[in-house]
Amino acid sequence: MGTTEGTFASESGTSMKLSTNRILTTHVGSLPRSHELSEMLLKKDHEQPYDPHDFDRVVREAVAHNVERQSATGIDIVSDGEASKVSYATYIHQRLTGFGGDQPRKVALDLQEYPDFRKKIAAVAGTQAFRRTCCLGPVAVQDREAMRKDIANLRDAIKKTHVTEAFMNSASPGLVTAFQPNHFYPTHEAYVQAIAEAMKEEYEAIVEAGFLLQLDCPDLAMGRHTGFQELTEAEFLKRAALHVDVLNHAVAKIPADKMRMHVCWGNYDGPHDHDIPLEKIIGIVLKAKPAALLFEAANPRHEHEWIVWREIEIPEHKILVPGVIDTGTNYVEHPELVAQRICRYADIVGRDRIIAGTDCGFGTFAGMGRLDPGISWKKLKSLVTGAAIASQRLWS
Repeated sequence: MGTTEGTFASESGTSMKLSTNRILTTHVGSLPRSHELSEMLLKKDHEQPYDPHDFDRVVREAVAHNVERQSATGIDIVSDGEASKVSYATYIHQRLTGFGGDQPRKVALDLQEYPDFRKKIAAVAGTQAFRRTCCLGPVAVQDREAMRKDIANLRDAIKKTHVTEAFMNSASPGLVTAFQPNHFYPTHEAYVQAIAEAMKEEYEAIVEAGFLLQLDCPDLAMGRHTGFQELTEAEFLKRAALHVDVLNHAVAKIPADKMRMHVCWGNYDGPHDHDIPLEKIIGIVLKAKPAALLFEAANPRHEHEWIVWREIEIPEHKILVPGVIDTGTNYVEHPELVAQRICRYADIVGRDRIIAGTDCGFGTFAGMGRLDPGISWKKLKSLVTGAAIASQRLWS
């Protein structure tokens, strides 16, 4: 593990930095996309005609803008904003073989009783424009160029700032299965293992490029009331445990301190009263290899679960990255509230094992979302200010 100071290692990789002098800040990954970028991403997603040179230019400019603005805002551990991806979970159909079609989205359990509400939020947030493919054949890597461009874009953008650490998102094997149902492999276990074998190359490439690997794992929580809603709770927990085992196998060659993992219950407007409680999944989550855990800790449904973290035994090598900013509302959190949330977790594991984060991403799906882009950046500034207040208290 490193310190808060250091030089970004573009070739050999870098270990995760700790909050040794102050509370560091980060976020989950996705950032607001421009209308031009969203349109291009959706055209590519639906295999409609688009100019690949214009696409590369717009993505490259978006990454540069995202990194520069994160740096100017004061975010310590930055990302490319997932600018090249139509969504964090479905981009894989462009990089792996075996996926096709476009199927309807399952209605989350908490929204099924409210058809009028679903129509209302669709009118505000936008309809589902990205494809929901399914597995129709053998899964294997088919496009390495997209990953190469992502790495080059982020590396080039970082060189123009004072950023010393960056991460890149990648879909976990379990997440892919939660969004893209299996219609080919004989069992779910065979399906998730095939995805893991195909995704290993992406995971290792990110770390070899010098970035922290963030594995997105909403399948371990959100999957219960969305993609895997037909399972009983016991069946779901068994599947979640399988997903962690498969994930650990896929990242066997990557040191734990070069990885972070995001777990959430879904960044959408809804009652969320079918969310599986944290205490039922936390034992499974803690068995995953990545050292840092990013999780929801700010929204009204999950903020109270800080008590769960206080009452369990947390392995000493784990770093907690609680979401202290709610990404489901345009309210801008007061920095004092942010500081209080940070200190709450610092009291549990110590100040050096806390990094301040966000509940989810700010641009989860291209062309969708309720958050205003300008307000999203103001929320990130409040995160930085709140972390500074917390730092004064924790290091005074």
